Amino acid sequence: MQFRMKELLAKDQTEIVNTQLDVTELFRNHQDVISTGPLHIQLTVKPEGEIVMVEGNLEIDMELACSRCLESTHTHLSIPFAEQFKPVSSDSAVSAEEDEESDLIEIATEKLDLQPFVEEYLQLFMPFAPLCKTECEGLCAQCGSNLNENQCKCSKERIDPRLESLKDFFKE
Repeated sequence: MQFRMKELLAKDQTEIVNTQLDVTELFRNHQDVISTGPLHIQLTVKPEGEIVMVEGNLEIDMELACSRCLESTHTHLSIPFAEQFKPVSSDSAVSAEEDEESDLIEIATEKLDLQPFVEEYLQLFMPFAPLCKTECEGLCAQCGSNLNENQCKCSKERIDPRLESLKDFFKE
């Protein structure tokens, strides 16, 4: 997924990227990611003038831990990808203020490596709080049992910790 910027802009031909990427190392330290399949990458790299347009789709199947009950849940992500790249030019320092609002990514090296951008998109589109089902009950706060499987005998009464010392005030 590396392209030479000058050659790409000079050829003025559309390139197709259809590959897979192993992302297990990317999520190695994530406790909520149980396992990942390969990331399927389908991108179109198209030069337009001095800009390289990259558009396409990323897809992956993952096993994530439910954010409420910690059970394994299957997730399929389909992520739209769209970025614009341009080589750094000598007049870019002059127009730095204009580029702050631009969506263009300036590439300072000769090669355009898409892998870091693809990995960033994947991490940005990860579910914030994955659920095994929308009506997941979660875990009991006192005994830790899974409330989806059985109901525990723990007290459901919740007392604000700031007022807990007042609960025995009227008892004698």
